[in-house]
Amino acid sequence: MAMTEGANRYLPDYSSHPVQHHFSPYSDNGGSIVSIAGDDFVVIGSDTRLSSGFSIHTREQSKLFQVSNSSVLGSTGCWCDTLTLTRLVEARMKMYEHSHNKVMSTPAIAQMLSTMMYYKRFFPYYVSNVLAGLDTEGKGCVFSYDPIGHFARSDYRAGGSAGALLQPLLDNQIGLKNQEGVTAAPIPLERALAILKDVFISAAERDIYTGDGIEIKIITKDGIRTESFGLRKD
Repeated sequence: MAMTEGANRYLPDYSSHPVQHHFSPYSDNGGSIVSIAGDDFVVIGSDTRLSSGFSIHTREQSKLFQVSNSSVLGSTGCWCDTLTLTRLVEARMKMYEHSHNKVMSTPAIAQMLSTMMYYKRFFPYYVSNVLAGLDTEGKGCVFSYDPIGHFARSDYRAGGSAGALLQPLLDNQIGLKNQEGVTAAPIPLERALAILKDVFISAAERDIYTGDGIEIKIITKDGIRTESFGLRKD
């Protein structure tokens, strides 16, 4: 009897239920992005919270990357993928400038980013990208992406963990969806900034991965300037 019990110690325990082991190479570190374009400007903002689950790693992490004098890339999601992708974009930008002796335009950057993401389609970057800048005519433009590189140009776009909460507000306030008796008109810079701050305040009330503060990049023909705005920190 003692020998049998001793031998059973080295055998698997089949009395319990099967355990499914799961591994994911991705981690979602949260964050949200909003961009609004006007006739001669574009603003892009992101929150500054970097978290994982219920843990906040930092409350002061910028998610906006200036890739040229007239273009800013906002990227959230898996932070290691974000860093890898933005470093590759920066390297490609330098290679282009050395080869052609000029800086890549915002629409060209949008196409390049699409190609880079599609190249990784079988193991995609786990990021939500929004590219904002001025086109060759000086007009504001916003490009949004899916995980494998399909992109579309628009006048406003939200992405990231609170994208589904932010986009309907933008559709209503800027796209004038579901409104009667209104006339579409170019949005001024002051109103674009006010709407951007309002939608982030709303998202911070509902999304635990969005909060702490907003970093805003304002892109005009005179260059890029930065503003900040505080959000709730709980």
